[in-house]
Amino acid sequence: EKQVRRAGLDYLDIANIIVHENYQACISSLKGNRLFAVSTKASKYYHDAKYRPGDVFIFGPETRGLPNDILTSTDNYMNVRIPMAKDNRSMNLSNSVAVILYEAWRQNSFNGGD
Repeated sequence: EKQVRRAGLDYLDIANIIVHENYQACISSLKGNRLFAVSTKASKYYHDAKYRPGDVFIFGPETRGLPNDILTSTDNYMNVRIPMAKDNRSMNLSNSVAVILYEAWRQNSFNGGD
């Protein structure tokens, strides 16, 4: 709970936080939504995907990324990557989330923004 509050900072009043018992329960609750697994192992770049409202993005831990069973359970066209400079490690999780979500928001004409 403390980590969620810290991560949410000023956004908890507008966030809809749902805690699931496990990963499978989470995925089951998202039926009908498109899932995008974000991974350095994906072949499609994030900016080549066409995002819609309701799309869901799955990110793994910074240290190891998403496990293979998650990557292989999602169709390849739903796996996306952020381009990185050669021989560089991946960017940190918060930056990766910002890049992906801002692109999805941009593609949806910044719906809900000013």
